[in-house]
Amino acid sequence: MIDQSLHSFIEQMPKVELHVHLEGATQPEVLLELASRNGVTLPCGTTVDELRKWYTFRDFPHFIEIYIAISKCIQTAADIEYVAREFLKGQAAQNIQYSEVTFTPFTHFSFSKISFEDQITALENARNWARHELQIDAGWVLDISRNVRPIEHSITVAEWVIASRNRGVVALGLGGPEVGHPPELFNQAFNLVIEAGMAAVPHAGETEGAASIWGSLNTLGAVRIGHGVRCLEDPELVKVLRDHQIPLEVCPSSNVCLGVVKSLNDHPLPRLIDAGLLVTINSDDPPMFNTTLTDEYLRIADVFGMDRMQMKNLVLNAVRNTLMPDDDKLDMEQKFLMMFDKLEA
Repeated sequence: MIDQSLHSFIEQMPKVELHVHLEGATQPEVLLELASRNGVTLPCGTTVDELRKWYTFRDFPHFIEIYIAISKCIQTAADIEYVAREFLKGQAAQNIQYSEVTFTPFTHFSFSKISFEDQITALENARNWARHELQIDAGWVLDISRNVRPIEHSITVAEWVIASRNRGVVALGLGGPEVGHPPELFNQAFNLVIEAGMAAVPHAGETEGAASIWGSLNTLGAVRIGHGVRCLEDPELVKVLRDHQIPLEVCPSSNVCLGVVKSLNDHPLPRLIDAGLLVTINSDDPPMFNTTLTDEYLRIADVFGMDRMQMKNLVLNAVRNTLMPDDDKLDMEQKFLMMFDKLEA
């Protein structure tokens, strides 16, 4: 039976999101505006309803088709700022106080020749606007798409990360198709970032197994693992992740859509928690997986019978494992605890 009071608590509670892709969070209304302003013909129709139907997840190739269409509609720095502002509005509407948002700059440099300087200025502008107008904040994770070739392009992205450390950029990520693109290929790029004192947050253990996570830890120096749900295939890996409390950025609906698990009922989330692993909840590419961060919390509460305390603990896991300075994390944790107290009252 659905607990409506718990649903209300989840909808109102403050949240932090650590794993969400800016391009993949582009809503149909935003894509339609981008296509219109840039004269791009979309393959799916000309209305928001038609785009919503097209967005409905079918399979991985269809997901990639939408992702590429979005990227091709982003043709100027102004488009990037517009996408970022609209995304941050959606986060604020869910009471997501802080987000670490993955963005793939080399795609826009390659597709539309938008210079990195113009891209980072657009992201800065959107972040500053959100801090002032919405009272929320964000950090940017610039990621490498695993299938980028030649591999030296990954070095370029690493250099962009380092150059932007004081402009809202918090980490280097690694996304794209895991199969056939092991983390070891990108060790040089990640070494540069780590030597500069910045963080590595690669995706691993989603469509590949434990070896991908081991490589991300041992070769890339990962401080968090994007997804990581397949760690359970290797007990020794589980022990390392538990002993070092390395956070997993778990995205339940994404895992279902991409076939990592058959259904939400089959998701390993309860086993991850029972194993003592540090779990956070995230939405990944929300409109493409027919979800939001709020929906993710609602779904796991219903399916796994979780209560308010478990919801609070998952939120605080995210707060404590952002890449913000320690003092800022502590301030945010105290703020969240007061907000939870008010909700409980």
